[in-house]
Amino acid sequence: MTRYVDIPKPIRSGIVVIDADRGTPQRIIVLQFNPDTLERSISPQSAGGSGDSGGGGSGSGDRNEALRLKGPAQETWKFTAEIDATDQFEVAAPNGIHPQLATLEMLVQPTTQQIRDATRLSQKGAIEISPIEMPLTLFTWGSKRVMPVRITELSVNESAFDVDLNPIRASLSLGLKVLTVSDLPAGHLGADFYMAHLAQKERLAAAARRGSLGGLGLTGLGLGAGMGAGPGTGAGPGVTLTGKG
Repeated sequence: MTRYVDIPKPIRSGIVVIDADRGTPQRIIVLQFNPDTLERSISPQSAGGSGDSGGGGSGSGDRNEALRLKGPAQETWKFTAEIDATDQFEVAAPNGIHPQLATLEMLVQPTTQQIRDATRLSQKGAIEISPIEMPLTLFTWGSKRVMPVRITELSVNESAFDVDLNPIRASLSLGLKVLTVSDLPAGHLGADFYMAHLAQKERLAAAARRGSLGGLGLTGLGLGAGMGAGPGTGAGPGVTLTGKG
């Protein structure tokens, strides 16, 4: 019989805020519950336009750039996180889940000190004031997905409150943009984290089971001697696709 102590403790997803200069974690945010679903969108950064300019085509892109990439694909994540104080009766929560919500909200807010410093520079007549730089933020989903991100969306739906109107249950919709080497300055620690994230994808892709032409119903791919493979074959000029009968 399986005992409760034999059941492995689930790994939680979360966010790590890092000092980009020192490389040390400033804050670790562990999500109380792992999201049920993840929505990911990956958009390739193509060098050419949306189409080609070949004969009969309607595109306006450069055909020499059709297979070229300008840089890493742009990747975004969306998910819903749940926070519930009633699930942790053994933990005192005089403020409800205000601290957890405030921690996440401060990921997209400058601190009061940063605002005061910018205001002081403005009052001194500084001609140019650089935008406030936030700490490096990593999103972690297990050991195989650790990536630098920028929070692009944070929507909070509070659904229960205590007698003092402190929120005790909420769901948060988070949108994240994975920061690539194209988004970060050269030498930035976040660029190193992205390269490690991309290298992990390469290792996982190398471990995938390879397919075969037989699985596609084909016995071979080759270049034909003629200019075309014949009408109705669906192949391009000079290409022969051999299917199983």
